[in-house]
Amino acid sequence: MFSTQTTTDGTSGSGTDRRPRAIVVMGVAGSGKTTVAALLAGRLGASFAEGDDFHSPANVAKMAAGHALDDDDRWPWLRGIRDWFAAELGEGRSAVVPCSALRRSYRDLLESAGDVRFVHLTGSYDLLRERIQGRAGHFMKPEMLDSQLATLEPLADDEPGVAVDVGPRPDQIVDEVLRLLDERATSATETEDR
Repeated sequence: MFSTQTTTDGTSGSGTDRRPRAIVVMGVAGSGKTTVAALLAGRLGASFAEGDDFHSPANVAKMAAGHALDDDDRWPWLRGIRDWFAAELGEGRSAVVPCSALRRSYRDLLESAGDVRFVHLTGSYDLLRERIQGRAGHFMKPEMLDSQLATLEPLADDEPGVAVDVGPRPDQIVDEVLRLLDERATSATETEDR
């Protein structure tokens, strides 16, 4: 059902930390979540699953008709992603999924899978809308960007994640993601050692 691939053994993390972890590449439509998540999974040797594949057919139909999802639509979708993460981590594999994860409560649910990090892709309204309009065959309509931006709760300082601008090329974004995740892991390790 899910387009899952493992590029290597899946146990590598960024930097010297080799524990398996799950990474959610989050943000609104048009931020490049799938592109960045797939590249990131490849660089980390992690399993990859497309977050949209966890949506029910009813959710896809609703979005294709231009209607925003509500929490009743989102919770089963998010639980499916969480359960996939938990299974991958349970097998000792790192995993990456692109998922909007717009609200803190959604991220809290995803984080309950285990060692989960968030990468919030950010960009200007004009860039995001232009990217959505340029996609062919995707169920997300440009009009739904406003709804997603209204729902978005950016990462809080106490959440395990980083924010990255989507202006650069995807490979440059992944380089920045890895640098920031390494920085954050080093900082957390130094704090624990004190």
